[in-house]
Amino acid sequence: MTAVLPRAVDLNADLGEGFGAYRIGDDAALLEVVTSANVACGLHAGDPEIMAETFRLAKAGGVAVGAHPGFPDLWGFGRRVLPYSAGEIERLIAYQIGAAAALSALAGHPITYVKLHGALANLAVADSDVAAASIRAIRGVDASLACLAIAHGRQDRLARDAGLATFSEVYADRGYLDDGRLMPRAQPGAFVHDPATAVERACRMVLTGEIVSVAGKALPTSVDSICVHGDNPTALVTARLLRERLAVEGVALVSFAGKA
Repeated sequence: MTAVLPRAVDLNADLGEGFGAYRIGDDAALLEVVTSANVACGLHAGDPEIMAETFRLAKAGGVAVGAHPGFPDLWGFGRRVLPYSAGEIERLIAYQIGAAAALSALAGHPITYVKLHGALANLAVADSDVAAASIRAIRGVDASLACLAIAHGRQDRLARDAGLATFSEVYADRGYLDDGRLMPRAQPGAFVHDPATAVERACRMVLTGEIVSVAGKALPTSVDSICVHGDNPTALVTARLLRERLAVEGVALVSFAGKA
């Protein structure tokens, strides 16, 4: 069956992921390319000054913003699983949404969605209790916020069942397992470093409506947003090339936040 060509898709990046005097990635340049910015909330990365500046720049560029909560793990950049209960995870997420809501409001550019970071996001793909905790946190703080969830995961399905505005995300620069989960970063093929390869993979997912695993298995999926990791040294090149390629394919870049 021929896939229906989407007219528009969102392009997002994880931004604001420095801390104090330390900076990661070229946020200002990426904000000239992407349509949505997932802003670190101060626990895996970020701080009030970086958050405020990121929201200010996003507002100036007309880029939608969302909270990007993760585990409280500056040392491991939120990419290590920490032994928190579902209740503790719910409160950790709510706490970070609150921080992002406050600083984005101060910047005059309120957040419109929530996207989990790192190990917490991967847990919500496979663990129903963690996924449900994240949904309770979003609904409890502000039920009007959308949920940007990894495609094919439990959070994606449960958020829709709970009535949250939910959008499915795929990754231009990450490899997939046969069940739709992201490959663990330590495994070969987990990260796509070549921008041209990342662009080809992302375009294929958008135009066919399929995720293709490293082993070659095709998994049909909705594609509402494409993520480029802001801490990847090739992120800016990848995002620019992807924007150009999608335009050639007749696909506009539009934030999913306007559809919520």
